[in-house]
Amino acid sequence: MKQLLNFLQMTWCNRKILITAFILLGLVRLGLWLLPFQRLQRLLVQIGNIHSHSQNNNQTSINKIIWAVETSSRYMPGVKCLARALTTQTLMSRYGHSSELRIGVAKGESGKLEAHAWIESQGKVIIGYLAELSRFVPMEAVGGGRL
Repeated sequence: MKQLLNFLQMTWCNRKILITAFILLGLVRLGLWLLPFQRLQRLLVQIGNIHSHSQNNNQTSINKIIWAVETSSRYMPGVKCLARALTTQTLMSRYGHSSELRIGVAKGESGKLEAHAWIESQGKVIIGYLAELSRFVPMEAVGGGRL
């Protein structure tokens, strides 16, 4: 009930970006399950190229996008780093911010291969930061790595 009250007290701009992030995150999760990765990336590029025509398009900050994706992730069970990274990248592109998708691999303590996805913008990790991120070796960009 408290979450609903908080949602209703948000500004229209905050509600809009939160709803957009939630829907897109769900679609990305579904796409990761149903589609080949490169096909999903092409679809996300198309979505990212649809620029909002509202006045608030330029005012949607990277921090607001990250907040919306992280908040949406808390209410959607089973969301992994790749879905969050792809959703963030798509929204950043849609709102005129540049970003790069990074997917890294590392060997775990038991020798098992581990992977992690994150987004960088202007050389900084903006979503998907881990304290041990440096142990992940970034793979070559898939499909250019940018939206």
